[in-house]
Amino acid sequence: MPGVILNDDERRARQEAHWLVKEFGAEAPLYAAMKAEKAIEQKDFSRCARWKRVLKILTDDRPAEVEPRRNKRRAVTNRA
Repeated sequence: MPGVILNDDERRARQEAHWLVKEFGAEAPLYAAMKAEKAIEQKDFSRCARWKRVLKILTDDRPAEVEPRRNKRRAVTNRA
């Protein structure tokens, strides 16, 4: 997203989304939803809003900036 200036909240949400995808792959939205739910239980609504934004970033057609990295591992074959 060159040329777009993000505020701190949006930047932080995108960083969290990127980290979740890197750590949890396809299950990243589930973890974001769990974080939002926990924030609601603790009545921390600003934190809940941030996690809901992370969840939206993760579920909106998987933007390029939060795509998981592909491990390029070579297959090991057993040669006897």
